[in-house]
Amino acid sequence: MDESPAEGTAPQKGTVTQRAIEQIKAMIGEGRLEPGERLPTERDLAARLGISRSSMREAIRALTVLGVLEARHGSGIYVTQLEAGDLLETFGVVADLSRGPGLVELLEVRRVLESTATALAAARITPDQLAAVEKHLTAMEATDDPEEILSHDLAFHRAIAAAAGNDTMAAILEGLSSRTFRARVWRGYQEEGAFERTRREHAAIHRALVAHDPEAARAAAASHVGEVEQWLRTQLRS
Repeated sequence: MDESPAEGTAPQKGTVTQRAIEQIKAMIGEGRLEPGERLPTERDLAARLGISRSSMREAIRALTVLGVLEARHGSGIYVTQLEAGDLLETFGVVADLSRGPGLVELLEVRRVLESTATALAAARITPDQLAAVEKHLTAMEATDDPEEILSHDLAFHRAIAAAAGNDTMAAILEGLSSRTFRARVWRGYQEEGAFERTRREHAAIHRALVAHDPEAARAAAASHVGEVEQWLRTQLRS
């Protein structure tokens, strides 16, 4: 007898539901189902894959949560456009919920990706994209309000990631950019009087972008995220 996962639980590896998920993903990966295409009915797909309708229902639900499928009211289930941002949207939950050493590990990953993205941006950034980066840098320098700084800090790094021209990398970085954690950092910087230091770090990144110098951009971004990483390590020790 087929046993599908209980309501609200993730399918376990090796279950019928998990195998159904893998089979649907394989159909998409092999081009048998294209982005935007409507899936066969639940009944037909379950029969084709040789599983129960309840397991198929759970598989479709799981893939919908992951952004692979979407339900259109009155029309059926469709493959999404499979954009990186949609597929990696749930990745941000990891950053929001991580604590302690796990958060340090995420910052280590972000340091690698942020420095790479900033180097790519230095080589590829357009005048309009550079103007967007400058706008947020200027706004950050014009206020001491942590909430305003936080908003423009997020936008500053988002604009750089977009200028790198790699949507997948930008989506991963967006997931690593927990607003909750950044707010904590900015509050901590305010208490430590460290705003000027981080403004210098942002300015160094901007100068490298203006100069279209990938290596200087890489170093400036790595240093900036490295400072945040060191700040967190100090917070954990205390």
